[in-house]
Amino acid sequence: MTAPPTTRRVGLPALLPYLRAHRGTLLVVALLSLTSAGAALVQPLLTREVLDAIGAARPVTRLVGLLVGLLVVGAALDGIRDYLLQRTAEGLVLGTRRRLAGHLLRLPIAEYDQRRTGDLLSRVGADTTLLRAVVTSGLFETVTGFVMVLGAGTAMILLDPVLFGVTLAGVAAGLSVAMVFARRVRGLSEQAQARVGEMTSAVERAISAARTIRASRAEERETTGVGMAAGQAYDAGLRVARLQALIGPISTTAVQGAFLVVLGVGGARVATGAITIGDLVAFVMFLFFLVLPLGQALNAYTQLQTGLGALQRIEEMLDLPVEGATDSPAGPPGVPPARPARPTRPPGVAAVEFDRVSFGYPNAGPVLHEVSFTIPYGTRTALVGPSGAGKSTLLALVERFYEPTGGRLRVGGVDLRDLPRDRLRGQLGYVEQEAPVLAGTLRENLLLTAPTATEEQLLAVLAEVDLTRLVQRTPLGLDAQVGEGGVLLSGGERQRLAIARTLLANPPILLLDEPTSNLDARSEAALRRAIDTVAADRTLLIVAHRLATVVDADQIVVLDGGRVVAVGPHAELTQSSPLYRELAAHQLLVG
Repeated sequence: MTAPPTTRRVGLPALLPYLRAHRGTLLVVALLSLTSAGAALVQPLLTREVLDAIGAARPVTRLVGLLVGLLVVGAALDGIRDYLLQRTAEGLVLGTRRRLAGHLLRLPIAEYDQRRTGDLLSRVGADTTLLRAVVTSGLFETVTGFVMVLGAGTAMILLDPVLFGVTLAGVAAGLSVAMVFARRVRGLSEQAQARVGEMTSAVERAISAARTIRASRAEERETTGVGMAAGQAYDAGLRVARLQALIGPISTTAVQGAFLVVLGVGGARVATGAITIGDLVAFVMFLFFLVLPLGQALNAYTQLQTGLGALQRIEEMLDLPVEGATDSPAGPPGVPPARPARPTRPPGVAAVEFDRVSFGYPNAGPVLHEVSFTIPYGTRTALVGPSGAGKSTLLALVERFYEPTGGRLRVGGVDLRDLPRDRLRGQLGYVEQEAPVLAGTLRENLLLTAPTATEEQLLAVLAEVDLTRLVQRTPLGLDAQVGEGGVLLSGGERQRLAIARTLLANPPILLLDEPTSNLDARSEAALRRAIDTVAADRTLLIVAHRLATVVDADQIVVLDGGRVVAVGPHAELTQSSPLYRELAAHQLLVG
């Protein structure tokens, strides 16, 4: 069973672990921001001194030079700060993507059964990108804005408390209204990101099945489906845009209104002699240092809410437990297991033993019912039966993609629950039913299981499965491209390449899931020869679609409805098992 997504609402404290790796740079940015803010706050006071000096016919050269110097220094500090912030933001996105991708690749297989690939891709791509704004436009603009507002407000109070009171009333009224709208941004942003994930899923679905869609003449229908998902993402994004569009004009109106009030009231106070013209100009400059950071801080707050909405979706994934979280360690994390040595074979111990194993997929009902049989070392066992009998599920249980809901499953006499997954899978070679081939080259596919294998070893394993011609038919050799999903290879070549890739890990136990399904007679014969070659000194468990490939197996396990109904060699089962005899008769293996 998999854990449900987190329901906790993440806040600013959830950002701290992401920022901790960049705390040194962020400290420098904070110091630069404070220094730049200090330099900016001094400028209105110097401007007042320049105006007063001009009015009193005093020299102003030194004051003007100092003012220009502060402008240049402030601009330089802002440039350095912005670069460091951008670099930190990119580093934050990079680290988050690496962490999230690593976590997603370690989720239990059951999680992939319940989630759409496009949504997972959206969380790694689009959601992590939104975290950039948290640093560049969120946290530090909010902090810097607070410093500027505090400094400007203090200076304005000292210059003219009455004028400051009038200004504060107008600004507070406008910004309080804007804050009401800004608080709603996060919820709408989460909805927009969810719609983007659904759209990505629709696109991924259509592209991954492009050939089927073309053959079915369903391009228009799929395009319509993707368009509907894109329309929903558009509508959700538009709701966020409308809300953000309201915030800007409200903030601008507050700024302009405050400016007009200050000019009117300030002009009257200059006329009465309460303040000088220099005081009024300095006050107006401080007003901009007050309201502009407030507007930026409000915008930063909306960006922060958007980023927290994306962080919510990221944390939902990171809160899911990874596969083997409770396993004892089998080696350094992230390091592929070395080629396993062939295990010792204690007398009387089976390679694989199913002991009354039961299993059911979540929300799908039971699939296996107290399945029991043993597979001795060095033998070949075939699983046969109608579709849906549970054959592939048995292989998935041996690989510990799922845990049995009842009974015991042992490998080498050890309960699988007592074996770390890395150690278990180091003893297993698994070739899936669809024999997936990764986009890239032959070499990259082979090195997936044995990253340190030499070119001689790669060529040798290809010869072992009769794929030498695959290397010879192009000058690129092992560096020839196989296409997305191995589309440039035939079905038989994909199957044998998957087997070759598995053999490079040198597994003592080999699991093959319907290796000859959908192959022509020539490809099937080549694959059978390859299986016969690799079977030497290995234990094989084969899910068989075509009985001709397993008639010489040491034992055949017949499954029906998730239960074992017969076990024995081919000749015996044709006499003792009506179901097996029927399957064999349909494939012309019995008279």
